[in-house]
Amino acid sequence: SIAACNFAVRPVSSFDEFAGHVRGLLDQTAGADLVLFPELFTVELFTTFPDWKDAPVSELTRIDRYTQDYRDFFKGEARERSQFVVAGSHLMKEGGRYLNVGHLYEPDGTLHVHAKTHIFPAEADWSTEEGDAIEAIDLPFAKVGFNICYEAEIPECAATLAEQGAEIILCPSFTFTEYGFWRVRHCGQARAIENQLYFVHCCTGGQPGAPLPNGWARSSILSPCDLLWNPNGIVVEAEPNKEMVVRADVDIDKLY
Repeated sequence: SIAACNFAVRPVSSFDEFAGHVRGLLDQTAGADLVLFPELFTVELFTTFPDWKDAPVSELTRIDRYTQDYRDFFKGEARERSQFVVAGSHLMKEGGRYLNVGHLYEPDGTLHVHAKTHIFPAEADWSTEEGDAIEAIDLPFAKVGFNICYEAEIPECAATLAEQGAEIILCPSFTFTEYGFWRVRHCGQARAIENQLYFVHCCTGGQPGAPLPNGWARSSILSPCDLLWNPNGIVVEAEPNKEMVVRADVDIDKLY
């Protein structure tokens, strides 16, 4: 059972308020084995700074000061809920560089990370650099791997996971326009068809106000377009730009 959170960024006054926002969605995922949050949904933490509306978007890197709080929070939630939680991705400093890092927590505290290897040009505005590895992750119920947003538009990013045996691609995503949304969505569908796997497109939305970008969000779980699934390859999808959780059971055996 997979649950994807269609997340709407909104102004918050503290990390605790952000955590409460996240918990509200996590509560709706009860019973799911794998839960996903989207790309850079932690930009919500930028709104905790009193001058955020006047700060340039280049200062988005400030949210790195919450990195440990973010990690501790999701590690605890995965443990308490006995769920595998993809904590979306977070902008953080590592070895003197800012990276867009996907996090996946197991209930026992194990953390898997993936630094986005192909950044969208806008990410250069807030000093993001690129990671250099794409590795499949063995979970008890499936082999999974990250393609963060723009990575889904690069066929080799999914192909390298498929070659490693991945059965589900995890795609935390943050697109600022409906055009960007459909680029990732159509590419995600293509990756599912090319590689015969499931693709989970989990989106950041909301209109928090400048300098933060708006998000266009319609999270979905996609499958190959074949006789065992829906003809259009959509297992389930959210309503556009509405904060909600979509969930479905997927059968890994069908892929074989």
